[in-house]
Amino acid sequence: MYASCDAMRLDAFDFHLPESSIAQEPAPERTASRLMVITRGPGPAPRHHRFADLPELFRPGDLLVVNRTRVIPARLVLRRARGGRVEALVIRVDEAGNTMEAWVRPARRVREGEALRVEGLDGVTVEVLGPGDDPRARVLRPTDLAPGELLERAGHVPLPPYIRRPDTPRDRERYQTVFARDPGSVAAPTAGLHFDAALLERLRRRGVAIADLTLHVGPGTFAPLDRDDVDANRLHAERYVVPADTVRAVRAARARGAHVVAVGTTTTRALETVAAQGAFDAPPQAPAQDVAGTTDLFIRPGHAFRAVDALLTNFHLPRSSLLVLVCAFAGRERILDAYAEAVRVGYRFYSYGDAMLIRPGDDAGPARRGTR
Repeated sequence: MYASCDAMRLDAFDFHLPESSIAQEPAPERTASRLMVITRGPGPAPRHHRFADLPELFRPGDLLVVNRTRVIPARLVLRRARGGRVEALVIRVDEAGNTMEAWVRPARRVREGEALRVEGLDGVTVEVLGPGDDPRARVLRPTDLAPGELLERAGHVPLPPYIRRPDTPRDRERYQTVFARDPGSVAAPTAGLHFDAALLERLRRRGVAIADLTLHVGPGTFAPLDRDDVDANRLHAERYVVPADTVRAVRAARARGAHVVAVGTTTTRALETVAAQGAFDAPPQAPAQDVAGTTDLFIRPGHAFRAVDALLTNFHLPRSSLLVLVCAFAGRERILDAYAEAVRVGYRFYSYGDAMLIRPGDDAGPARRGTR
């Protein structure tokens, strides 16, 4: 048996995953992924579906909330004057100031004032203006091109480090959700990768409402938790916007007794951040406005979920903040048992892998403010 859900040592969120279980390529079609379905807390054994079955797993009136952030081609290969290779992951673009901040490797060799040649663009360089907000980061200013145009022409898809191959033109389409609109992420909100336009239309015909928000996924999604005491860890802040229409949609779902289903941990963090501000507490007809800001919310066991009733998510890295969030939502024993089952029956893990739907129990109504 596993330790209880309130175990807060990081090794309590570890599990064995064979290298062969890590998906290196997307499924042939977005909706062809497998889907494990479990309930929150104690419940029946996991059920196994195809992602294409998703509409039949919702009730008419339920609300699906997706993250419409768009992944930018954030990886650059740069060359020093003597030919040395520098890898850069752009984490922030300031088009107005014509600069960008990037994690660079090897950071200790990249000096202020140095001009780095952009591989793939003849004659284009970036000047190192100085350090960024992190020891790994540098502020770069391109010559001749605006940062956004430089990335579109020379940038690579920022595939996660566990995908052990170079990016390809196909990744430009498949490492992007079909509802992506707002550029700014350096990693995809991967639970959304399983949807296509036809499935979204089937959900609407089922009577499922669909709303959206934006949370720009930062490089911290790749960073492992580094403190053994889970509570001592901190997350990188990420920018979000929850539109007024989505605020009203969540209020209306609450009022009609429907479930609010978050597509991914990014959507969950944005909704729970805004819920803590009381934005969803008013009646549906009350005035609403866009809610925007940055969040470093770290959801871990003990979190009182105020907005999200069901969670659609991929299978996550051991010892990661994303796994801790899912354990907080469904119970640690429940999740680790489900992960062991997923390994046993051949589910594909991580960004291009399969999905899990965590639903309320049959007798569970929508989440209420301040309840677990």
